[in-house]
Amino acid sequence: MDGDPPSDAAPRTSALTRHWPTVQPWVTLVCRIALAGILAFAAYTKLPPALSVQSVEAYQLFSPGVAELIGYTLPLIEFALALLLLIGLATRYVGGATALLMLVFIAGIVSAWARGLAIDCGCFGSGGPVAEGETAYGLDILRDIGFIALAGIVMIWPRSPLALDRVFGLYR
Repeated sequence: MDGDPPSDAAPRTSALTRHWPTVQPWVTLVCRIALAGILAFAAYTKLPPALSVQSVEAYQLFSPGVAELIGYTLPLIEFALALLLLIGLATRYVGGATALLMLVFIAGIVSAWARGLAIDCGCFGSGGPVAEGETAYGLDILRDIGFIALAGIVMIWPRSPLALDRVFGLYR
């Protein structure tokens, strides 16, 4: 046929496919730094730890002792993940851990929404009860799905510049 390429012609590839090996490390670097900033800010806004404990208690999922343990350790976990992402150490695993953390956050938000609780998620600052129409559960979930997408990029394509992983011979 007139419009068909000759059978011996090489298959065409998109510009992204051709340039991906060059672009990918920089995409991952941007995702790493963005996630590190998000996690560090989230942890910072949960200080002093009493604010974080208040946020966890608002979900009404745990006993007071467990809520206190989670409230005190969550900012530390977020700071640790942020630091590891920033320096690029164990990038694939930290990306996976970040994605799992976001899934846990989504599950908590869905649980609160399904039970009719009117709370602020506490993701960036103090959470707790809010007026009936002031919840933003759908937006909170969409935001966390976006963070999962960033973490997924880091997890699937961990190779990036300015990463300690390179010093240790990982993801060259």
